[in-house]
Amino acid sequence: MTAAPETWRDWLSRAGRPLVMGIINVTPDSFSDGGLFERPDAAVRRAACLAADGADLLDVGGESTRPGAGPVAPDEQCRRVVPVIEGVRRLGIGMPIFVDTRSAAVAAAALDAGATGVNDVSALRDDPAMAKLVADRRAPIVLMHMQGTPESMQQRPHYRDVVAEVAAFLRERIEYAVAKGIGRDRIAVDPGIGFGKTTSHNLELLRRIDAFTGLGVPVLVGPSRKRFIGEVLGIERPADRDAGTLGAVAAAVLGGAEVVRVHEVAAAAQVVRVCAAIRRAT
Repeated sequence: MTAAPETWRDWLSRAGRPLVMGIINVTPDSFSDGGLFERPDAAVRRAACLAADGADLLDVGGESTRPGAGPVAPDEQCRRVVPVIEGVRRLGIGMPIFVDTRSAAVAAAALDAGATGVNDVSALRDDPAMAKLVADRRAPIVLMHMQGTPESMQQRPHYRDVVAEVAAFLRERIEYAVAKGIGRDRIAVDPGIGFGKTTSHNLELLRRIDAFTGLGVPVLVGPSRKRFIGEVLGIERPADRDAGTLGAVAAAVLGGAEVVRVHEVAAAAQVVRVCAAIRRAT
């Protein structure tokens, strides 16, 4: 009998603390490191570095979802991400790999290549085939909140109550996924820091992460190098925002987040461990 695929709770139980997801952007135009890891060999080397630095999970994406970015055809996404996933597995790196995509075709190709799960910034809204694929493959998934699309999300983001509205959206998406046959134990949610939010919205979400922990699934937070950190600190270049990112990571973990998604893993892994110890102490 084939063993059941592992779940979020399996990984969290084994680690005994929140998890660190390392980002690999296999794109020419990501807001922070576009082009640095566009070649498969560079991306595979980056994966090995992230693993050595303490990453628990990897997130590989072939489509930038930065503000203003347009969609990338599934064939092109596959061309970018599949060789990287295969290369990481050939190195013997066995940690879970998530493919960051809104396309079921890309998700299927990535899972066939050795990926473990799917990180869907559209929360199963963009591709009608995604929910069935994830359910059939018993793949773990991240459902993220985004107001609008990457092309339009930062034009005029508006909420009456950002925390309540994001929580209601994520609750509805969880129930939709479960109704489509996706096990609740395979679902994590992401409030979508920087995806259709102003700086004040992002700060309020981070301050109130505890509002999402009652949804009954792990909460993933991805603040890494985002614009709101630059606006708070007056730092224009995304790659110079890593120290500010650590402050957001600490706030997220102390608020109850179970996964953080970052570009630079080593320091974030230390912050997570300390914040987890503080959580246990209280």
